[in-house]
Amino acid sequence: MTKPRHPTLQVFALPSVRLFLLARFSMLFGRALIAAMLSYHIFAVTDSYAALGILGLVEFAPVIPVSLLGGAVADRFDRRKLLIAAALASGLGAVLLAGLGWRYPDCLTGLLAVAFGLSVVSAFSRPAGSALLPNLVPREIFQNASVVASSVVQVAFISGPVAMGLLVARHGFGAPYALAAVGYAISLVFLFALRAPRVEGEKSDVSWQAVREGIAFVRGHKPILGSITLDMLAVIFAGATAMLPVYAHEILQVGPEGYGLLRAAIAMGTLAMAMGLMILRPFARPGRALLVAVFFFGVATIVFGLSRSMTLSMLALIVAGMADQVSMTARAVILQLSTPDTLRGRVNAVNFIFIGASNELGEAESGFLASLTSATFSVVAGGAVCLGALGWVAARMPALGQYRPGSPGGRTAS
Repeated sequence: MTKPRHPTLQVFALPSVRLFLLARFSMLFGRALIAAMLSYHIFAVTDSYAALGILGLVEFAPVIPVSLLGGAVADRFDRRKLLIAAALASGLGAVLLAGLGWRYPDCLTGLLAVAFGLSVVSAFSRPAGSALLPNLVPREIFQNASVVASSVVQVAFISGPVAMGLLVARHGFGAPYALAAVGYAISLVFLFALRAPRVEGEKSDVSWQAVREGIAFVRGHKPILGSITLDMLAVIFAGATAMLPVYAHEILQVGPEGYGLLRAAIAMGTLAMAMGLMILRPFARPGRALLVAVFFFGVATIVFGLSRSMTLSMLALIVAGMADQVSMTARAVILQLSTPDTLRGRVNAVNFIFIGASNELGEAESGFLASLTSATFSVVAGGAVCLGALGWVAARMPALGQYRPGSPGGRTAS
């Protein structure tokens, strides 16, 4: 009898998964380049903490309505075609930003307008991207597939900011945006080659009633609600990303190359942890793993906020990234394996309202609080509030810590 292959090897053996991962990397490499460059670009031309907060608000504004619509559309139409449309639109946005970066680098209104448009595209397409992966892999190897997909994301989030730091220092503000456009173009090649299996089951209409079904499902499943609530609160208050330009320029004084390394450090940690999770057995209690991960995330954020050493700052962000990887994997297992495929797009939309919106809200909160106090106070206070939120969620939603895949209260669909 042949010894079964490791689940991670089974994931890589699937041609459709390989194409999906290549497309995902190319798209997220472009997105990471733009995200890092926009923050750096806007701070460089305005020298304003509040401007970083405004960027966060602009990117947050469309997330809730557009994500809900995108989730309903993802449960009704071909998810691969939705990703193709998103890559085309994002590539156009990257071209516009490249033009602004080279010809009108001080045009703050133009930068914010394109940032808003790209946020609309991202909010619309992300439910389809997350809902597609469970269609491509057998259920028993989904956690391994989720970790592999997350690893690809982190490679993109590492290489994007590092490339941004090198390009902007040598070729100006437009170069990172231009490379992002190339990334989106490459993703289209892989998406056109991808053939996702047809999903059986009744398709929902794109309607408010369909949206309400997804919201009701999340509210009725406490492990899902608890996991996304905790992650949202942690990212809103303990996310230090918005303050990285300030730390790079004013506190650590490491320039654009150092900023690129700081921006990539969290992704370095998540990638390192992902490699470990590929080897380890799946979580028996993913909810408990999530609680422990958020604790370390909050502590690492406080250490980063107080640090005045580039080495210690990098280490703190790497630890935060490792904790974030455990959190993301545990949340993905709870959410995807507890949700029927016919609801997966809408449930992922609710997830992204909590998680995706928290990124933009967190950047806005950090920017405005820093403008009223200081960057250090903003980051350290955020880490402390994250730890308080952890205690509150653990006490109010005990089903999260007790959750096991397939258990009552977190039932999986057959």
